[in-house]
Amino acid sequence: MIEDITIRDLGVIGEARLPLGPGFTALTGETGAGKTMVVTALGLLLGERADSGAIRSGAAQTVVEGRWEVDEHGPVADRVRDAGGELDPVGAGRASLILGRSVTAEGRSRATVGGRSAPVGVLGEIGQQLVVVHGQSDQIRLRSATAQRQALDRFAGPEFEVLLGDYQDVFRRWQTAQGELDVLVAERDRRVREADELRAAMTEIEAAAPRRGEDAELAEQTERLSNLEDLRLAAAEAQEAVSSQSVGDRVDALALVETARRAIERVAGHDPALGPIAEALTNASVQVSEASAQLARYLGSLDADSGRELEAMHERRAQLAGLARRYGPTLDDVIDYLDRGSSRLVELDSDSDRIEALTAEVAADRARIDELAGRLTALRQDAAARLSGEVTSELAALAMPDARLAIEVSPADLGLSGGDQVAILLQPHAGAEPRPLSRGASGGELSRVMLAIEVVLAASDPVPTFVFDEVDAGVGGASATEIGRRLARLAQTAQVIVVTHLAQVAAFSTNHLVVEKGSDGAVTTSSVRLVHADERAHEMARLLSGSPESESALTHAKELLEAAHGRW
Repeated sequence: MIEDITIRDLGVIGEARLPLGPGFTALTGETGAGKTMVVTALGLLLGERADSGAIRSGAAQTVVEGRWEVDEHGPVADRVRDAGGELDPVGAGRASLILGRSVTAEGRSRATVGGRSAPVGVLGEIGQQLVVVHGQSDQIRLRSATAQRQALDRFAGPEFEVLLGDYQDVFRRWQTAQGELDVLVAERDRRVREADELRAAMTEIEAAAPRRGEDAELAEQTERLSNLEDLRLAAAEAQEAVSSQSVGDRVDALALVETARRAIERVAGHDPALGPIAEALTNASVQVSEASAQLARYLGSLDADSGRELEAMHERRAQLAGLARRYGPTLDDVIDYLDRGSSRLVELDSDSDRIEALTAEVAADRARIDELAGRLTALRQDAAARLSGEVTSELAALAMPDARLAIEVSPADLGLSGGDQVAILLQPHAGAEPRPLSRGASGGELSRVMLAIEVVLAASDPVPTFVFDEVDAGVGGASATEIGRRLARLAQTAQVIVVTHLAQVAAFSTNHLVVEKGSDGAVTTSSVRLVHADERAHEMARLLSGSPESESALTHAKELLEAAHGRW
């Protein structure tokens, strides 16, 4: 329930506070006084789009603040706490919640929830659970097939709501599985080709059996064999220089070192300083001998028949290079491709099993969807008969005695809401063909149809607050009285706020606010005032005759007030 709303610098309203409270609040005032600005202010608090053009002329910004009483532990309170806001407990499980919205002349908007800044979208989420607003745009909305189906579903009750939730769970699962199945079937040929190509590649790589680093080893060996003769000549020349195998006077490195060693050893006993030199020459002789032996072994390892070996190496390198081009770019990448290919092949080869499993899954879910959709249709048809009957009774009381509301539930493509299309039809009088609301109802008739639907729905699906912006447009007399009576009935189970220009409607309110316009000669400013007793009678007289001082109008106004609060 909205306890009060404070408005600053919105349209013609400079500053106003609207004390609302429970029951039926009527909001009246002269044309142009700013009654609609109250609905605009409420829309801002409910997260609607901000229009900087609505800011009062000369003001830097407009500010709207509303105070609600909510369930301390309900979904609204939970969402407020999620947004970081706070609530003020007032006892009996209830709490006070403050929502705020400001809009600058430059179009910047700021929202507060429970004293904390929050995205405007949070106001919208909270507002959906707190208030239902009906104005001309909402009457247009009632003409859409979606809104009509939603209205019927609200009336269908908790059994329908649970069944619809089950249906939607299965439908979403079916959509997901069907989507995956469609992709697998559509790409089956491509995936079969991929599996065949992968299998052939793995067979080729496995046959070649490459090793990591093998290409580098082959490059070294090929380089060696390609320069074999140069290596042999160089090694032979080096060995000859180190330790000559020739017969004759050729002196080699080993002989020279041995000659030096022997010369030093002959005189080493005469000078201790020659001992280390003799030892170094001995070590040198050993190292030169070892080098000679290594050169001999190296020469022995050079295969004279290396041509066939070199050819084989070239062939192997070409084979590995081909693998690298196709599956590389490096040999390590080729080996990695082989490792990954095994798991990918298992995945691709399992497509048939997955398609078979998904096909069974999809068929089972589709059968379940058809079953649940059929039950939804049956419940909707039952609810349609009951809702049309109750709304038709309400229309009779709203000065449309010959009108009948018909609700058709017809087959439609399966969707998230089931397999039904809902159409609300109005038969304005006996013998007339029922027509869609978009073509069969005037603005005034549509207002009454909307009110009748809300009165009926409120009994099974209560909403905390209803706001009606000129729901009585286009009606008067007895029709207006019945609209007031039905609004009062709705106010027994919900807070009802009505912007009206009819005394017959305002008479049924338990709380009457008047929007008054004043001027200092330069600027027009509106304010809001709560009226009681004689002040209220004068406002009712103004609504009836245009003059608050008309004696006959005052008499009529008092009669309306007495009748409204004595009979409904």
